[in-house]
Amino acid sequence: MNTPNKLTLLRMILVPFFMAFMMIDVTNIAFVIIGLILFIIASITDAVDGHLARKHNLITDFGKFMDPLADKMLTTAAFLVLMHHGRASAVAVMLILTREFIVSGIRLVAAGGGKVIAASWWGKIKTIFQMIAIIVAILLFLPIFPENVSVLITETLVWISSVITVVSGYDYVAKNFDLIKEAK
Repeated sequence: MNTPNKLTLLRMILVPFFMAFMMIDVTNIAFVIIGLILFIIASITDAVDGHLARKHNLITDFGKFMDPLADKMLTTAAFLVLMHHGRASAVAVMLILTREFIVSGIRLVAAGGGKVIAASWWGKIKTIFQMIAIIVAILLFLPIFPENVSVLITETLVWISSVITVVSGYDYVAKNFDLIKEAK
Protein backbone atom coordinates (compact mmCIF):
# COMPACT_ATOMS: atom_id res chain seq x y z
CA MET A 1 0.00 0.00 0.00
CA ASN A 2 1.44 3.36 -1.01
CA THR A 3 1.76 6.46 1.19
CA PRO A 4 -1.25 8.36 -0.21
CA ASN A 5 -3.48 5.35 0.49
CA LYS A 6 -2.05 5.04 4.01
CA LEU A 7 -2.90 8.71 4.60
CA THR A 8 -6.45 8.07 3.40
CA LEU A 9 -6.75 5.21 5.88
CA LEU A 10 -5.30 7.40 8.63
CA ARG A 11 -8.02 9.99 7.91
CA MET A 12 -10.66 7.28 8.30
CA ILE A 13 -9.12 6.08 11.57
CA LEU A 14 -9.07 9.64 13.00
CA VAL A 15 -12.83 10.13 12.46
CA PRO A 16 -14.13 8.25 15.53
CA PHE A 17 -11.50 9.87 17.76
CA PHE A 18 -12.47 13.31 16.48
CA MET A 19 -16.13 12.53 17.11
CA ALA A 20 -15.49 11.20 20.59
CA PHE A 21 -13.68 14.34 21.73
CA MET A 22 -16.32 16.60 20.20
CA MET A 23 -19.21 14.64 21.72
CA ILE A 24 -17.84 14.22 25.26
CA ASP A 25 -17.97 17.83 26.48
CA VAL A 26 -17.60 20.88 24.25
CA THR A 27 -17.53 23.12 27.32
CA ASN A 28 -14.15 21.54 28.09
CA ILE A 29 -11.68 23.63 26.11
CA ALA A 30 -9.10 20.80 26.07
CA PHE A 31 -11.57 18.42 24.37
CA VAL A 32 -12.47 21.05 21.77
CA ILE A 33 -8.81 21.76 21.03
CA ILE A 34 -8.00 18.05 20.73
CA GLY A 35 -11.03 17.59 18.45
CA LEU A 36 -9.90 20.57 16.37
CA ILE A 37 -6.35 19.24 16.09
CA LEU A 38 -7.63 15.81 15.02
CA PHE A 39 -9.91 17.38 12.42
CA ILE A 40 -7.11 19.58 11.06
CA ILE A 41 -4.69 16.64 10.85
CA ALA A 42 -7.33 14.57 9.06
CA SER A 43 -8.06 17.48 6.68
CA ILE A 44 -4.37 17.96 5.93
CA THR A 45 -4.04 14.27 5.04
CA ASP A 46 -6.62 14.89 2.31
CA ALA A 47 -4.48 17.57 0.67
CA VAL A 48 -1.22 15.69 1.18
CA ASP A 49 -2.42 12.31 -0.12
CA GLY A 50 -3.77 13.86 -3.32
CA HIS A 51 -0.63 15.91 -3.86
CA LEU A 52 1.66 12.90 -3.33
CA ALA A 53 -0.46 10.66 -5.55
CA ARG A 54 -0.35 13.13 -8.45
CA LYS A 55 3.29 14.19 -8.00
CA HIS A 56 4.66 10.64 -7.81
CA ASN A 57 2.12 9.02 -10.13
CA LEU A 58 0.71 6.91 -7.28
CA ILE A 59 -2.93 7.25 -8.31
CA THR A 60 -4.74 3.98 -7.69
CA ASP A 61 -8.32 2.77 -8.02
CA PHE A 62 -8.27 2.25 -4.25
CA GLY A 63 -7.34 5.91 -3.74
CA LYS A 64 -9.89 7.18 -6.26
CA PHE A 65 -12.61 5.30 -4.41
CA MET A 66 -11.50 5.52 -0.77
CA ASP A 67 -10.23 9.13 -0.72
CA PRO A 68 -13.70 10.63 -1.37
CA LEU A 69 -15.21 8.14 1.07
CA ALA A 70 -12.75 9.20 3.78
CA ASP A 71 -13.65 12.85 3.10
CA LYS A 72 -17.35 12.04 3.41
CA MET A 73 -16.77 10.19 6.67
CA LEU A 74 -14.85 13.11 8.14
CA THR A 75 -17.20 15.88 7.08
CA THR A 76 -20.33 13.86 7.89
CA ALA A 77 -19.01 13.17 11.39
CA ALA A 78 -18.36 16.88 11.88
CA PHE A 79 -21.80 17.94 10.61
CA LEU A 80 -23.43 15.37 12.89
CA VAL A 81 -21.46 16.76 15.83
CA LEU A 82 -22.59 20.29 14.97
CA MET A 83 -26.19 19.11 14.64
CA HIS A 84 -25.95 17.25 17.95
CA HIS A 85 -24.86 20.45 19.67
CA GLY A 86 -27.63 22.53 18.05
CA ARG A 87 -25.32 24.39 15.69
CA ALA A 88 -26.44 22.92 12.37
CA SER A 89 -29.88 22.55 10.86
CA ALA A 90 -31.03 18.97 10.34
CA VAL A 91 -32.36 20.06 6.93
CA ALA A 92 -28.96 21.43 5.85
CA VAL A 93 -27.22 18.28 7.08
CA MET A 94 -29.77 16.10 5.29
CA LEU A 95 -29.14 17.97 2.03
CA ILE A 96 -25.41 17.33 2.45
CA LEU A 97 -25.95 13.65 3.28
CA THR A 98 -28.36 13.17 0.38
CA ARG A 99 -25.77 14.47 -2.06
CA GLU A 100 -23.16 12.17 -0.55
CA PHE A 101 -25.44 9.11 -0.84
CA ILE A 102 -26.34 9.94 -4.44
CA VAL A 103 -22.70 10.40 -5.44
CA SER A 104 -21.67 7.22 -3.61
CA GLY A 105 -24.46 5.34 -5.39
CA ILE A 106 -23.27 6.56 -8.78
CA ARG A 107 -19.70 5.57 -7.87
CA LEU A 108 -20.90 2.06 -6.97
CA VAL A 109 -22.78 1.74 -10.26
CA ALA A 110 -19.66 2.89 -12.10
CA ALA A 111 -17.47 0.47 -10.13
CA GLY A 112 -19.85 -2.36 -11.03
CA GLY A 113 -19.18 -1.52 -14.66
CA GLY A 114 -15.42 -1.45 -14.12
CA LYS A 115 -15.18 2.35 -14.06
CA VAL A 116 -13.76 4.56 -11.32
CA ILE A 117 -14.89 8.17 -11.23
CA ALA A 118 -12.42 10.63 -9.75
CA ALA A 119 -13.61 13.66 -7.80
CA SER A 120 -14.56 16.69 -9.89
CA TRP A 121 -13.42 20.26 -9.27
CA TRP A 122 -16.85 21.06 -7.79
CA GLY A 123 -16.42 18.13 -5.42
CA LYS A 124 -13.00 19.40 -4.39
CA ILE A 125 -14.31 22.93 -3.85
CA LYS A 126 -17.16 21.49 -1.79
CA THR A 127 -14.78 19.49 0.38
CA ILE A 128 -12.39 22.41 0.92
CA PHE A 129 -15.21 24.79 1.85
CA GLN A 130 -16.77 22.23 4.18
CA MET A 131 -13.46 21.59 5.94
CA ILE A 132 -12.76 25.31 6.41
CA ALA A 133 -16.33 25.90 7.62
CA ILE A 134 -16.03 23.02 10.08
CA ILE A 135 -12.71 24.29 11.43
CA VAL A 136 -14.27 27.71 12.01
CA ALA A 137 -17.33 26.06 13.60
CA ILE A 138 -15.14 24.05 15.98
CA LEU A 139 -13.19 27.18 16.89
CA LEU A 140 -16.50 28.82 17.71
CA PHE A 141 -17.07 26.29 20.50
CA LEU A 142 -14.26 28.11 22.29
CA PRO A 143 -15.49 31.09 24.32
CA ILE A 144 -14.40 33.61 21.66
CA PHE A 145 -17.84 35.08 20.91
CA PRO A 146 -21.14 34.94 22.74
CA GLU A 147 -22.83 31.58 22.12
CA ASN A 148 -25.70 33.06 20.08
CA VAL A 149 -23.20 34.69 17.69
CA SER A 150 -21.20 31.46 17.43
CA VAL A 151 -24.37 29.49 16.67
CA LEU A 152 -25.46 32.02 14.01
CA ILE A 153 -22.06 32.01 12.29
CA THR A 154 -21.91 28.19 12.37
CA GLU A 155 -25.45 27.78 11.03
CA THR A 156 -24.67 30.22 8.22
CA LEU A 157 -21.51 28.33 7.28
CA VAL A 158 -23.40 25.01 7.31
CA TRP A 159 -26.13 26.43 5.04
CA ILE A 160 -23.52 27.81 2.62
CA SER A 161 -21.85 24.39 2.69
CA SER A 162 -25.17 22.72 1.90
CA VAL A 163 -25.76 25.00 -1.10
CA ILE A 164 -22.26 24.33 -2.48
CA THR A 165 -22.80 20.62 -1.80
CA VAL A 166 -26.10 20.57 -3.72
CA VAL A 167 -24.49 22.41 -6.66
CA SER A 168 -21.59 19.93 -6.70
CA GLY A 169 -24.08 17.06 -6.53
CA TYR A 170 -26.02 18.43 -9.49
CA ASP A 171 -22.76 18.77 -11.43
CA TYR A 172 -21.82 15.18 -10.56
CA VAL A 173 -25.20 13.77 -11.60
CA ALA A 174 -25.22 15.80 -14.83
CA LYS A 175 -21.72 14.62 -15.80
CA ASN A 176 -22.53 10.99 -15.02
CA PHE A 177 -26.16 10.80 -16.11
CA ASP A 178 -25.31 8.25 -18.81
CA LEU A 179 -24.15 5.84 -16.09
CA ILE A 180 -27.47 6.22 -14.33
CA LYS A 181 -29.46 5.64 -17.53
CA GLU A 182 -27.38 2.58 -18.45
CA ALA A 183 -27.52 1.00 -14.97
CA LYS A 184 -29.25 -2.37 -14.92
